[in-house]
Amino acid sequence: MFVQVMEGLRVVEDGTYLDGTFGRGGHARGVLQRLGAGGRLLLMDKDPEAIATAEREFGKDPRVSIRRGSFADLARWDAAADGLDGILFDLGVSSPQLDVAERGFSFGKDGPLDMRMDPDSGQSAAQWLANASEQDIADVLWTYGEERMSRRIARSIVARRAQQPIERTGDLAQLIASAMPRGKQEIHPATRSFQAIRIHINRELADLEAGLDAAHAALKPHARLAVISFHSLEDRIVKRFIAKHAKAPPANRRLPEAEVFVPTLRAIGDAQKADSAETAANPRARSAVLRVAEKLAEAA
Repeated sequence: MFVQVMEGLRVVEDGTYLDGTFGRGGHARGVLQRLGAGGRLLLMDKDPEAIATAEREFGKDPRVSIRRGSFADLARWDAAADGLDGILFDLGVSSPQLDVAERGFSFGKDGPLDMRMDPDSGQSAAQWLANASEQDIADVLWTYGEERMSRRIARSIVARRAQQPIERTGDLAQLIASAMPRGKQEIHPATRSFQAIRIHINRELADLEAGLDAAHAALKPHARLAVISFHSLEDRIVKRFIAKHAKAPPANRRLPEAEVFVPTLRAIGDAQKADSAETAANPRARSAVLRVAEKLAEAA
């Protein structure tokens, strides 16, 4: 979705932009190519490996500032205090994170059951599964993974951990597969559960909500916000956020008359998806949804 993102951000040479999920820098390179000497690019990521890549590739560029952390904490970064001309959030787990077994994100690569985007903070997936109640595990699998077998899987996890700790991705994937009913599976039986646990461990939805609020406050008038999501729950949050700031809520004759609604955002086009060429080259892009909004000028 590189072309769509660049069109959505509408980069100007002397603007200031934030890539809140640097990953391995694909979008950052595109923004820098469009910036002049007076432009600025702020780079954020929770992942220390992503930050190391940013420092190595862009650390000597005077236009670039780099900060390790979540975009939910954008408001705390002084570099963004004067306002931004564009913000990009590319949500979810990155391909490099999935490809490294030691990060514990992939059910297809056996490794330590970690799943933290920031391995220096919070509980690992193994630690959470070792202590969470059966009900809490089932709730996470259902809420964040929409896993219909959530109760059965949670019951199997609790039974297994009573015998031995679940510390490897391969062990968890096999356990989930054995708990699923036999039959043809369109996707790997552990797909939804791994996704749900990852979202929970990293507080991804809570961070997204906080990050969207921080982005709204940081954007200058006429600035653009672009968000790529890979999960229906993420996209729903983004869609509702834009609508909340772009459209007046429906009137209710039973309630007192509300204050006059003043929109502060406008949606730029409809949700966009990757084209067939991109999905052929990168199957992960099949579930990607891009939404773009523009900050409106303050009312007089």
